[in-house]
Amino acid sequence: MQVHRSLPPLHHLPKSFPLDGAVRIELESGVPIFRASANVQARIVMLLEKQQLEALTESEEQELDAYEEIDDYLSFVNRTIRNLAVVIP
Repeated sequence: MQVHRSLPPLHHLPKSFPLDGAVRIELESGVPIFRASANVQARIVMLLEKQQLEALTESEEQELDAYEEIDDYLSFVNRTIRNLAVVIP
């Protein structure tokens, strides 16, 4: 029995999310894996470090939440691709 899962919708991207170069593709055991670019990762780290020291502004909180949603989305896509790679010989 084959289970079909639909991709969860993304409702918005952070305003600071670069449209070019935001995601990179790496090969792991011949399977393409999507990851946030170094620039996006650096922004996330900056926001998390700031959050440890002081309260984020409302827009920064929304931005960090949106990055978390994107991370969840990419994780879902990567799991789906890995599962397909295992099923297809």
